[in-house]
Amino acid sequence: MPEHLPKDISTFFVAGINYKKTDAVLRGQFAISNDQYAKLLALAPSYHLKELFVISTCNRTEIYGFSESAANLCQLLCTQTEGSVATFTEIAYIKNGKAAIQHLFDVAAGLDSQILGDYEIVGQLKQAIKFAREHDFINVYLDRLVNAVFQSSKLIKTNTGLSGGTVSVSFAAIQFIKENVADIADKKIVLIGTGKIGRNSGKNLVDYLQTKNITLINRTAAKAAALADELGLRYAPIETLDKHVDDADIILVATNAAEPVILQSQLVNKGSKVIIDLSIPCNVEVSAKQLPNITLVNVDDLSKIKDATLNKREEEIPKAQAIIKEQIFEFLEWHEMRKNVPALKSIKNKLHGMQACELYTSYVARQTTSVTSFSAANTNLKIQKVLNGIAVKMRSENQPGCTYIAAINEFIATGTN
Repeated sequence: MPEHLPKDISTFFVAGINYKKTDAVLRGQFAISNDQYAKLLALAPSYHLKELFVISTCNRTEIYGFSESAANLCQLLCTQTEGSVATFTEIAYIKNGKAAIQHLFDVAAGLDSQILGDYEIVGQLKQAIKFAREHDFINVYLDRLVNAVFQSSKLIKTNTGLSGGTVSVSFAAIQFIKENVADIADKKIVLIGTGKIGRNSGKNLVDYLQTKNITLINRTAAKAAALADELGLRYAPIETLDKHVDDADIILVATNAAEPVILQSQLVNKGSKVIIDLSIPCNVEVSAKQLPNITLVNVDDLSKIKDATLNKREEEIPKAQAIIKEQIFEFLEWHEMRKNVPALKSIKNKLHGMQACELYTSYVARQTTSVTSFSAANTNLKIQKVLNGIAVKMRSENQPGCTYIAAINEFIATGTN
């Protein structure tokens, strides 16, 4: 999709919900799977939307894009959600212009994560944008913005301790197990789901619990087999899920199913179990928590875990904010320059057109004896010099005025030197 006009930054919106005002169950009503994302993008043109992306994680569901109003984005998003538009608009935060840009930078840095500095958000954001790009919804302007966002995130990761230590949702699950389960080496552990979060959880189980009494289960058996081979664990086909749930002492669920994969009925009279649901929407039936021998926690419960690492991360916030401020300033400078592109192109055309003006050519001929005055190369060089000067003035002075007259005067003066 080609772009012909500069962007009005005030038409860039984000509408979303996150952990700050919603619990895991409510967020689950607005979670977006890849299939739903594809359907959403297919519908976008009918809502007059050409540039957008959606991020849906355990912490948040947000839609970013250029639009005449946030209402179009909200309505499009909710065509694919269990929750209604009315509910979403009632609980959502809506930001536009510089505030929306600031929010995107904060999200990518981990400043807005449920666990401060959680760097998993960067990978999730990249996947969301990649998906939108593959469907032609990331154009020149949005591409420049997200590249600036990722550059900022990288600088924060490299130059601050905001993501230092090992604290994430998957690591918080390990912490919970260590603090609430005795004799871990004797416990049977089942990990359901081997995607991004499941993979990290599997590695953390091995590294920090020092046990390999772990069985991996995934809807696609080959993925579970590959991770099991890498970590030296067992894997089992999805068809044996019920049996392994029955036998397990600890169950971690990191699937991306639209409905619960573990029901309350599966856990009745099956002994004591610790179940950690890392999924949004919840993939363990919430009512399972009512069973006397079941300890069920979700991502909201895990986010309440505090330790020394998080205290250190909080001290790094000012450094991260300073980097973001600088990166936003550079992006907005590019934005301001981009607004001048049509005028500069028009000036360039005017100056080239002067070569056919007899009044101008006769004037220059009287002022100079140089035989190269009218060569194409010399003319292009002079025009570029004039454009560079005008661009600097536009950028530094930011004042309305007749740039054509200034450019022509400078071009004539350059032509007679």
